[in-house]
Amino acid sequence: MAGELLLDTGALVSLLDRTEPHHAACVECYDRWTRPVVSTEAVLTEATHLLSRLRGGREACVDFFLAGGVALVPSDTAALRRCRELLHKYADVPMDYADATLVVLAADLGTRRVFTLDADFEIYRLPGGGPFELVPDIDRHRPRR
Repeated sequence: MAGELLLDTGALVSLLDRTEPHHAACVECYDRWTRPVVSTEAVLTEATHLLSRLRGGREACVDFFLAGGVALVPSDTAALRRCRELLHKYADVPMDYADATLVVLAADLGTRRVFTLDADFEIYRLPGGGPFELVPDIDRHRPRR
């Protein structure tokens, strides 16, 4: 298994916003991690939108990537096609595009570790049916839809 940690939107927002309930747990997890942390442009887009309610939040999010806190992995057309398949497969969850990009990236990198607050990653599966390993170790409550 590869050593990368995939960063999801909720964990990223909690890392950067001290008012978030899981801020301390996310900071502790991030600070303990010694290997590469990677994410996608879809996650960056969602996080900058969510952090726009904070003064300087959008800029802090982009700066976090620019400072090397997270490696941004671009998508290509083949990855977009695989995302489309996942959106259809998990339509009943429903899976959002940012989550689909992380599932595709996990398969590409050969990793299963995802830094997330999202219980949906307990449902998603890697090619071959393997589960994701979710960090940090917190209670995850599925949001009501």
